[in-house]
Amino acid sequence: MPPMPIYLDHNATSPLLPAAAEAMREAWGTAWANPASQHAAGRAARRVLETAREQVIHLLGGDPTGRAPDRLVFTSGGTEANALAIRGLLAASGKRRLVISAIEHPSVARTAEQLEVEGVRVDRLGVGSDGRVRVEELEALLTEAADNIGLVSVMLASNETGVVQPLHALTQLCRSAGVAVHSDAVQAAGKGELGFRKWGGDAATIAAHKFHGPVGIGALLLAPHVKLSPQFIGGHQQEGLRAGTESAPLAAGLAAALRAVHGSPRSFRLQITRDRLEAGILSTWPGAVVIGADSPRTPHSTCIAFPGADRQALVMAYDLAGVACSTGSACASGSSEPSPTLLAMGLDRELVDGAVRFAVGAMTTEAEIDEAIERIARVNAGLRASRND
Repeated sequence: MPPMPIYLDHNATSPLLPAAAEAMREAWGTAWANPASQHAAGRAARRVLETAREQVIHLLGGDPTGRAPDRLVFTSGGTEANALAIRGLLAASGKRRLVISAIEHPSVARTAEQLEVEGVRVDRLGVGSDGRVRVEELEALLTEAADNIGLVSVMLASNETGVVQPLHALTQLCRSAGVAVHSDAVQAAGKGELGFRKWGGDAATIAAHKFHGPVGIGALLLAPHVKLSPQFIGGHQQEGLRAGTESAPLAAGLAAALRAVHGSPRSFRLQITRDRLEAGILSTWPGAVVIGADSPRTPHSTCIAFPGADRQALVMAYDLAGVACSTGSACASGSSEPSPTLLAMGLDRELVDGAVRFAVGAMTTEAEIDEAIERIARVNAGLRASRND
């Protein structure tokens, strides 16, 4: 009989919380109609949709009801939201130069590559060995060419290392230069206070399934003053910014999940669980290190390098032992290429080749962590023994 699975890959996706499932079950019964319809069923769906929209804006640190409210555009997920933000904000700026970091998620990095093919100039900010974007590089770029730059897009937290970027400092520079700022906040939302208004950016992206919500829905949060060019045309849903019939039940599930995981106590519990996992795993392999350990990180995620090991062999062996983890971004799974993020950090190739990502979730228990450590210890002992034969 295979071992009971222990899921430690919450950066890839997370299981649905009961609260989110219940919110969707109720909405499928009462808010199944088209929210744009004027009849009673449509109005019922619209109430659920707009209530969810306001709740999500509030939970992300925005203002949904003020004189100049923030806006939220529901999308099919984080990838669509990132593409809408980058293409839509850049097009609205009327400029043809984009700045991203060298460690962005593929949904940002590949959108930038396609824009290059279309004639947009793309600058990529480097990162230090600590995994954080070099603020001075952006400062130099803005000093040189702020008038030509339409958008700066830097992730809030790395999906591979969990390292949190100096977004406030980057935003302050962009504000002074009059350049719009977008952040892929997919890995940060639901893991602590996002503080959209305090951060002061123009746009942020989230995806429900990263914080125990449903797969198939994400959102783009927009500041009041931001102009966004829609990227496909259809109906006038969501102020004409994203055509297509919205799903009130999915929106209800997203809002319910975000409510359930919101707040500092839950973030603190995630960190305690993650730290317990880290300490246990580090003891199973001589020389193992946590990538980005000295930088601020999201509370749930860790990237551990096992010098001398092969990351793909490790992940497969752990999977056979019933522990689910990954070698990096799920959107690049199956790739044998080393992590662009870790290479950009200038790490030794031995560390890059042996790096494995683990991420805990709101439902991960101490018992699961302790059992995972035991299984990983057995696997690692076997791998070390085979290397010495």
